[in-house]
Amino acid sequence: MKRRKSRRKNQRGLTLVELVVAFTIMLILSSMAVPLARSRVRAARQRELANDLREMRSAIDKYKDYADLGYLGPQKQGTNNWPETLDILVEGVKLPGPDGKKMRFLRRVPVDPFTGKAEWGMRSDQDDPKSLSWGGQDVFDVYSKTTEKAADGKPYSEW
Repeated sequence: MKRRKSRRKNQRGLTLVELVVAFTIMLILSSMAVPLARSRVRAARQRELANDLREMRSAIDKYKDYADLGYLGPQKQGTNNWPETLDILVEGVKLPGPDGKKMRFLRRVPVDPFTGKAEWGMRSDQDDPKSLSWGGQDVFDVYSKTTEKAADGKPYSEW
């Protein structure tokens, strides 16, 4: 009997109660960390979306400015000097002149951080500003095709 008592004193380890308490504390801490991580991921996606929209809108406006000044040569009727597609901004427009240089406005069409695709909703200057369908005449504006909403309740498609 003496041996048994002395063995227990020398044994190291945790009792069942200590294990339950430790796991409960870890569960509480991890349950607090998950929403924080999700909110940080959403905030990063929102920043990326805002930057992508700003970049594409800036390229569209630059194309319009150059077309209005006549740097891009004659434009297609009905486009009002807006680009016909987003791909034109990436592929570039051949400048008039003997050297045949191309003017590019975007390196690539960015990937929508919410849909994971390089597909964007487009509006022409003849479409309703709230329309979610594209008339096909030109590209006046772009928006995200996601149905998700920001924390303030505003859909990302209206950014």
